[in-house]
Order: sequence, then C-alpha cells, then structure tokens
Amino acid sequence: MTRRRLTAEEIELWQRVVEKAERLNPGSHPAPAPLPKPKPTKPVTARLTAPPPPRKPPPPKPNDLNMDHKTFGKLKRGRLDPEGRIDLHGMTLDQAHPALTRFILSAQASGKRLVLVITGKGKKSDETGPIPRPRGVIRREVPLWLSAPPLAQAVLQISPAHLRHGGSGAFYVYLRRNRPGAG
Repeated sequence: MTRRRLTAEEIELWQRVVEKAERLNPGSHPAPAPLPKPKPTKPVTARLTAPPPPRKPPPPKPNDLNMDHKTFGKLKRGRLDPEGRIDLHGMTLDQAHPALTRFILSAQASGKRLVLVITGKGKKSDETGPIPRPRGVIRREVPLWLSAPPLAQAVLQISPAHLRHGGSGAFYVYLRRNRPGAG
C-alpha cells in the first residue's frame, strides 16, 4: 500500500500544531526541520479506472420501437391475442432459460408472430432483514435473455403485457418473420 502525499493545507495545519505543542524533554531532541512543499497532485477522480463492461446486454428501452407503430399500439392495448404462451412460474433460472430458448425458437419456426412469456411478479419474502432481497429474478432476466443471442435474431419487440394478459408479470414477445432461405 502506497502512502499518499500530504496536501499544503495538511502541512500548514501540522506546522501550527508543532509550534503550539510543548516538549516533554526540551533538550533531548533537536527542532524539526521544516517539511518541503508538496508537489501538486492530480485530483483523485482522474486516477479512477473505467468500470468493467456489463456482463449482459442492457434491456430494451421502451422507446426503442422495432415494429409497425399501429400494430404496436394494438399490442399495448391488449387488442392482439398471443398465438402461444409459456409460463415460467416455479422454475429456477437454470430451468427457465433453456425452456424459454426452446419455446421462442420453435414458435418462430412454426410461423407464430406474437407469444406471451409469463414470468410472475416474484415471490414476496417473509424474511425481513437489513439486506433487501431482490424480487422477481426471472422477470428481471427474461428481457436480457431475449435481447442476447441466440434469441435476439428471433425477437423483433419485447413489451410488458396488458393487464388482461398478465400485466407486469408477463411480456409480449413479437417475433420476426421466419424467412425461408435467409441466414
């Protein structure tokens, strides 16, 4: 561990303390030599390193619209009925991720455009303690999974579901058309 250099204000403060202090044994030690003036240093913020890159791609923003505006409006109002659905309730992350991958890729292969992914809102914890526990782990991970390979190539739009299809405990996933011969 390296020592930091004293600032000019700290040196000046120390000199004032030394001048006012009384020696216990006045003849045993010589007077201290004045300390040299410190060199100016860079601010601490300049020495910080950049944060590490995120481990996963960021979730899609609500303003990122990749589909037809009119169809998206119907989707948001719950006027489009999903052609398929998967319920991830009660699954662990290790079970839910492969199940979601299989479901999305098979739905796209069968020509479906709109599917519903039900995540639930998360289990309320009975424990109360000083450290808050996150709620809705699968709900938080699903948009990340859908925006990362191999699902990103199949997904056109992700949107929270309308109340009649599960509200904040579900997502609409609008799939790209499966074009034969593409890829």
